Amino acid sequence: MSTGADLVARIKDEEIAYVDLRFTDPRGKMQHVTAISDVIDEDWAEEGFMFDGSSIAGWKSIDQSDMKLMPDLASAYIDPFYAEKTLALFCTVAEPDTGEFYERDSRATAIKAE
Repeated sequence: MSTGADLVARIKDEEIAYVDLRFTDPRGKMQHVTAISDVIDEDWAEEGFMFDGSSIAGWKSIDQSDMKLMPDLASAYIDPFYAEKTLALFCTVAEPDTGEFYERDSRATAIKAE
């Protein structure tokens, strides 16, 4: 999958109920946010998904908590351990104002190092 249109088509064709957005916190623990597939559109893949960064230990204070998950469409797979059909996507965390990778995101650090 390489575009938002491909993502939307797969969700529709395979009757996927949920999209699980996954990322890793600074301690190496996998975190996730699950969205109902109805909210996913073509632009979403490029714009990202907003979430509250203050809920992740060691990331942001409540007054600066807005963060954005940028999905890696190439990482998409159906997670077989969910009761409803769920597409999992690994994400890079970004600052919503600048679009730059968040400095405490381990995936962003790995991308920079690569």
